[in-house]
Amino acid sequence: MNPAEFYGGIIRKKIPKNPKLAGNMIKAGLHLESFRCAHFPEKEMPKAYQYLNYMAVKVVADALENSETYVWTNIFAPAELLQTFGMTCVSMECLASYLSGFYLEDYFIDLAENQGIASTLCSYHKNFIGAASAGILPDPILGVTTSMICDGNINTFRYLNSQCGVPCFIIDIPHSWSPEAENYVVRQLKQLIPVLEEKSGKKYDEDALKETLKRENESKKHFFSALQKRLVHAYPNTMTLVLFLLLATHLNMGSQWVLDFFRMLDKEIGTYPSPKNEKRLMWIHLTPYTEPTLSKYLNYNPKYAIVCDDFNLDYTEMLDTEYPLHALAKKMICNIYNGDFSRKADACAAYAQKYNCDGVVEFCHWGCKQSCGGALLIKDKMRKIGKPMLILDGDALDRRNNHDGQIRTRFEAFLEVLENGQGAI
Repeated sequence: MNPAEFYGGIIRKKIPKNPKLAGNMIKAGLHLESFRCAHFPEKEMPKAYQYLNYMAVKVVADALENSETYVWTNIFAPAELLQTFGMTCVSMECLASYLSGFYLEDYFIDLAENQGIASTLCSYHKNFIGAASAGILPDPILGVTTSMICDGNINTFRYLNSQCGVPCFIIDIPHSWSPEAENYVVRQLKQLIPVLEEKSGKKYDEDALKETLKRENESKKHFFSALQKRLVHAYPNTMTLVLFLLLATHLNMGSQWVLDFFRMLDKEIGTYPSPKNEKRLMWIHLTPYTEPTLSKYLNYNPKYAIVCDDFNLDYTEMLDTEYPLHALAKKMICNIYNGDFSRKADACAAYAQKYNCDGVVEFCHWGCKQSCGGALLIKDKMRKIGKPMLILDGDALDRRNNHDGQIRTRFEAFLEVLENGQGAI
């Protein structure tokens, strides 16, 4: 039993009778982990990722200590707008992942299901609902979510509103872009602004939002530059770091620390040597960072590496800083996960070619209908461009739902295909 699992076992025993103490232990554990990341990082981890690893934990730990400034969101909420009011976005997917880091996901998932939540709901949602219902999480000042991509988001936030009394604001995102659709979302953002003013006690500052978007654009330039350099430089990472990158590309995008991180990433990649016989993978959807076989093959492995993924490249356009609300509206509407599934399939095929990927893996996460439903459409696209693709089924969060033997057999067979240089399968 590792230290995190042992500590999580102690927390587990405290939850029923003293949820507040259990919550404080979780916060203390996150602060301790951020200290470890800052002072005792993994030696194999590049410096830029060490900084990301540290900040990803620190931001969430600090947010839980300051409930008057933290907001529950999904990862597609307009985090840039919330930042200008001094608010920290902590997505329910992020919190669910951190609870899994304490080996508590089974406890909260079972708790949610015992309260009547369907077993077919995404395990991230069930974990988050169970934790909120147990009273271990401090209530945020607000919940902000969007209608796009995940059909569980709205119902989850409405449920938490009814159970925990957390006010929520839902942004309805049209299926496709048009001037009318963009204006429709802008009107909703304008309705959100007075809510944010009331909750934060601060007035809306459009100039501050413009500066945030400028930092976002600069961060993207460094990110894309780093991805191009990754074509000719080996740069180790892990499945967990691919997931942590979402805190930079989504929940904190536009902040100064994220810009600092992408500058470090862009500069550092160029100092690494050329890869030798490396098989480059594109990852689609969530990375199951607790899955043993995948961790063995993809964490700091010079032979096989995830070089890009669709979540962190879900919107690659630069933002119009002169019209910040319109820019945020367009960003949400034109996300590759929004609208007709062919948008995502086309984008994934383009990324696989652009970043010279030898193969593509899609992990169909339990309860995620759009992922499972569209997998064959993406595979057909990859077949047409000659990219081998593997579709895996499992659970990115709940350890009980992953069957390592099946995953190992299929993944190792896929690696053999890549080693033999075979075409699309």
